[in-house]
Amino acid sequence: MFDILSVSSKTEKILTKSLDEEISVEEANHLMNIKGPELYPLLATADYLRQQIVGDNVTFINNCNINFTNICTVRCGFCAFGKDADDPEAYILNDEQILEKAEGAVANGAREFTLMGGVHPDADIDYYIHLLTLLKDNYPDVSIHGFSPTMVRDACLASGIDMAEGFESLKAAGLDTLPGTAAEILTDRSREIICPEKVSVAEWIEAVKTAQEVGIEGSATIMYGHVETLEERVEHIDIIRQIQHETHGFTEFIPMTFMHEYSPIFLEGQSNLGATGTQDLKLYAVSRLMLRDVIPNIQISWVKLGFRFAQIVLAAGANDLGGTLGGDELSAASGAPDGVNASIDTLARMVRDLDRHPIERNSNYTEFYEIE
Repeated sequence: MFDILSVSSKTEKILTKSLDEEISVEEANHLMNIKGPELYPLLATADYLRQQIVGDNVTFINNCNINFTNICTVRCGFCAFGKDADDPEAYILNDEQILEKAEGAVANGAREFTLMGGVHPDADIDYYIHLLTLLKDNYPDVSIHGFSPTMVRDACLASGIDMAEGFESLKAAGLDTLPGTAAEILTDRSREIICPEKVSVAEWIEAVKTAQEVGIEGSATIMYGHVETLEERVEHIDIIRQIQHETHGFTEFIPMTFMHEYSPIFLEGQSNLGATGTQDLKLYAVSRLMLRDVIPNIQISWVKLGFRFAQIVLAAGANDLGGTLGGDELSAASGAPDGVNASIDTLARMVRDLDRHPIERNSNYTEFYEIE
């Protein structure tokens, strides 16, 4: 099948196997290390699987990021967003500012608020419940994709409750889905370098499983291209796969390439320059071969890759473009190449140019809306 493309017998065997079943960690590591012309059949196989599993629809959501504070006690080495409380650029949005941003988003057709911010030292569960209630009381039909495992864990500690009680309270207040952020790379070796004050691998797993047990689905992410090895990227995807086999609580998998330019660890000389374009493509393709229909939706972070390269990745196994975003201060602080806002028309044009079908969706992929 792949002879004309000079594919080794081992690569051909793995790609042929992937058409019918998940590949192993060892096989994924082999594919992460392929070079030269072997890249093209990998991408073609991933794109074929994508078509077989989810068809030719490319989904995205009309959403708005509400980054309510940039004050953060968890100062990660890759993040240029967080500030100390006494920093002149530190902020906390008040209720009026939050509602003003929400109103603008709803006027533009937003179906989701992504509620995210720094890990504020005074934030407890009651504060997050207040934010949820504020938005749900005013916009009950807009879903809320909010917080992170680290934020919820720290808020539960501040409130003296366990995470199950915390997530139950958040769900009752209107939290619909949980972002899979704070995962970064799920190996303690890398986390000790890039985010030593964040949750450990075991704590992140406990948090997302607890959320899923109380009925809060959410995304799974990977942030790669900093200090981790290729093998650690595969280890991370395998951990996500194992959790999903057990819980079926992840709605999507989102690879996020490391934007190095303004990150502390890069400025201090501790990190790589980020992933190359070839590594980005392999990460998406291998993710599709490992996850197949276990997590059928593989999302592209266009805000990290830029519009043009995001379109190319749609031909490497991915099927979702995330959201319109309506502003993402976290990515903006890191140097998002094409800004942090996209129109429905912009995303639809990218999709149609590939002869695929742009479809607007809701947060958990249960409702879909045609785009004219």
